[in-house]
Amino acid sequence: MRAPDARAMTAFRVLGAVTLATTVLSACANRDDVTVIKLGHGLDVTHPVHRAMEAMAADVAERSSGRMRIDLYPSEQLGTERQLLELLQIGSVGMTKVSAAVLENFAPEFLVLSLPYIFRDEAHHFAVLDGPIGRELLSGLVPYRLRGMTFYDAGSRSFYTKDRPVDHPDDLAGLKLRTQESATAMELVRRLGASPTPIAWGELYSALQQGIVDGAENNPPSFHLSGHYEIARYYSLDMHTRVPDVLVVSMDVWSRLSEVERGWLTEAVTESTRLQRVLWRVAVDEALAAVEAAGVQVLRPDPAPFAQQVEGMFDAYRSEPVIYDLIARIRSFSPEGPYPDEPN
Repeated sequence: MRAPDARAMTAFRVLGAVTLATTVLSACANRDDVTVIKLGHGLDVTHPVHRAMEAMAADVAERSSGRMRIDLYPSEQLGTERQLLELLQIGSVGMTKVSAAVLENFAPEFLVLSLPYIFRDEAHHFAVLDGPIGRELLSGLVPYRLRGMTFYDAGSRSFYTKDRPVDHPDDLAGLKLRTQESATAMELVRRLGASPTPIAWGELYSALQQGIVDGAENNPPSFHLSGHYEIARYYSLDMHTRVPDVLVVSMDVWSRLSEVERGWLTEAVTESTRLQRVLWRVAVDEALAAVEAAGVQVLRPDPAPFAQQVEGMFDAYRSEPVIYDLIARIRSFSPEGPYPDEPN
């Protein structure tokens, strides 16, 4: 496991504010002048993204001296990711965390983040998301009555299967694999020879158990915390995509916040992003160790044959200039700068 650096320790101190915030929140819960934002998402409370959002809620409470509050509703209590986005559009829910893959159903540009092997490595991935391209994508949600706040790390997604290991794309032939509700994710699975089957995350455990699907794909913490490793005993780290999570706020709710409240929220989001990425690195190490200890066979195949088989997905967007240009900008982006969409 990696040891947190000094910046990471600062982030961990933010997480420690959760205990303090519990007292603040209970004290202010019945006050009429408290601004309350409902944040729903689909993850388990032990997930590093949820823990980062707990820290964000604590941070907001502390910065506002209890005048602003974020109430968290995890584990799909308020609906699936797509349902939550629709609730944000009408202002019934204030915030949510969704996969960028689901956002492509609302803002088409987000599909590029689900394309396989579009990022060269983790450093390239973060440089794109934290730079002008990432900011452009987040602000592009406004016409859809949504406002992107930040990208959380969701690591790399890889395949896990019940009955046979996957060392090469040929091993996926004929399998039924659960995908997100994303046309891009489904096309990826098709090009690798499997049959995509969109299923809600909360229903996937039973779908694996009942044989509705032969496997799925996700990052190590999600594979572990969901308990899917209890059924799917092969985990192949082909790392085909690095689809981030996106923290989104309703434009209806955002428009009703004062400038001061927006500042509290924005600063807390920034701190939660730093913390989440630290927690994520630790969670990946712990998840892989845990599933291997439980008897899961973790494979590390050569990603080159997988990348070669799906390369045609990029060419398919030549007829869509906006998307194809975005793909080209991401693939050529250099973390050292200058940014390709900014003047020298």
